[in-house]
Amino acid sequence: VDITSPRQGVGSLLELLLRGRTSVGIERLARRLAREPRRRRYRWDEIDRAASPRRLGLLVPLAAPEIWGAGITYRRSREYYSEHDTGHGHREKGIYDHVYEAERPELFFKATTSRAVGPYAPLGIRGDSTLTAVEAELAVVVGVGNRIVGYSIGNDLSAWDIERENPLFLPQSKIFQDCFAFGPVLAMASTVPDPHALSIRCAIERDGRVLYDGQASTRDLKRRCEELVDWLGRYNPIPPGTVLSTGTGILVPDEHALRDGDVVRITIEPIGTLTNPVRRLVKDGPAGGRPRRLSATGDPPGRDRAPSPA
Repeated sequence: VDITSPRQGVGSLLELLLRGRTSVGIERLARRLAREPRRRRYRWDEIDRAASPRRLGLLVPLAAPEIWGAGITYRRSREYYSEHDTGHGHREKGIYDHVYEAERPELFFKATTSRAVGPYAPLGIRGDSTLTAVEAELAVVVGVGNRIVGYSIGNDLSAWDIERENPLFLPQSKIFQDCFAFGPVLAMASTVPDPHALSIRCAIERDGRVLYDGQASTRDLKRRCEELVDWLGRYNPIPPGTVLSTGTGILVPDEHALRDGDVVRITIEPIGTLTNPVRRLVKDGPAGGRPRRLSATGDPPGRDRAPSPA
């Protein structure tokens, strides 16, 4: 249902979050707007597709003012990164062991809205990376007063080879054009009774075949979502609508690094499935220019935009 209402100051999902303030208030306002006469209604199969100027489709569910990430929140990720930190699979304690065991979590700035994509929009691979991996994660949406108001699916795309070269290169391994996808919807908190009992599944398809299929459970999250949000907001005012991706427990083997043309599907029930194709980025002009995606013909396509229902 299209519940936008300029008269009531609700022209987007972000404005709905601001007006509703709490999870309960947001749902109550949304239901009230949906009951108004002459509301346009759509079936899910009518909009579950890529958006274009000619047809309705799915965009990012929320124009998040800030997008943050959490790292090493699963034991599996601690062990994986520690092995690659030493380079020989040794079990000496490294920085990843210490951050997993520390009271303070690893939190990092991930993206702005302009660097994020929604369902069916292409994710970007840095042109200077040969080992970029999908990181399938539960994403939380923070509302007024740093309260969690909903959940979505996040894909924290990461250039692992750049981070492994030097941990200080982490921002470059994490932040680039089209480096984060989330969607397909924002599930309100009441529809996810226990966010720490969810199954996450990630599949990578190449040339029409499943290349990789992995699973994890949020039961294995070392830190609760509320704890991560609390740390994020300490001495750091975060605006309502901020998205925090909570870390991954699915570590894709290096031999399945993403390539141009791959398709990534991440499923978390009851939220749904987030599907994105992958494109390698190329620099546009001199260093520092805006990167472009290469289409199958080698031409840089434009980014489709279309209105979508709130």
